[in-house]
Amino acid sequence: MNQISRIGMDTSKHFFQLHGVDAEERVVLRKKLDRRQVLAFFAKLEPTVIGIEACGASHYWSRELTRLGHVVKIIAAQLVKPYVKRGKNDTADAEALCEAMSRPTMRFVPVKTAEQQAALMLAGVREQLIVGRTQLANAIRGHAAEFGLIAAKGLAQIAPLLARIQADEMLPALAREMFVLQGEEYARLDAQVDAIEDKLKAWHRASALSRRLAAIPTIGPVIASLLVMKVIDPHAFSSGRQFAAWLGVTPQDHSTAGKTCTHRPGWSNS
Repeated sequence: MNQISRIGMDTSKHFFQLHGVDAEERVVLRKKLDRRQVLAFFAKLEPTVIGIEACGASHYWSRELTRLGHVVKIIAAQLVKPYVKRGKNDTADAEALCEAMSRPTMRFVPVKTAEQQAALMLAGVREQLIVGRTQLANAIRGHAAEFGLIAAKGLAQIAPLLARIQADEMLPALAREMFVLQGEEYARLDAQVDAIEDKLKAWHRASALSRRLAAIPTIGPVIASLLVMKVIDPHAFSSGRQFAAWLGVTPQDHSTAGKTCTHRPGWSNS
């Protein structure tokens, strides 16, 4: 086998498709591996550059392959898609990854450490719990309204509403029983959100960078922590506008035929 200059690796839960080329862009490797074979295969291979599409396990595989001496580049899926030459399949995806990573203007995703991913998991669990609590609060309000009981907006009004419901003897016993179940679940979620936010604040206090960001007006501990967790390498952005575009807060360009057309995400130009 000729010296491999780079490999595109299409990953999945169980099977991995490889596409490798040499320095003259000739295909020298097409191979399908079982998950259990991946690390053993790359351990025997001379250090090379490996391209992986950004996905749930891409950072894990990047860390493992880096330990073996390889250079791993993670590419966002939307940047790989234009290089798929034919119908989507694992072989075509691996070839597209190999081609995409060779482009001089290609942008790559910084590899996260296990600790960084744990911090992001903390933020993700917090968001999941808040969404669940909001959904349950809306359900309680909706059911209560069917019995003529309403409350002002805000999560702070849920506990008083539940107290009013239990004190209302005109409600059917079954309805009061269901409201008790919902109230217990709401209290559990509320306590979990508080516990997670305590952990998030502790993480913020332990991060010097997060504390510096929180000193900026309008940025609090939660936003500061999320910025530090998500932005691994600030130098990856050439300007503040590019960073804002990555956040999704700048107008999107949809121009054609010399006609400039921009709109904000979720907004309509009509």
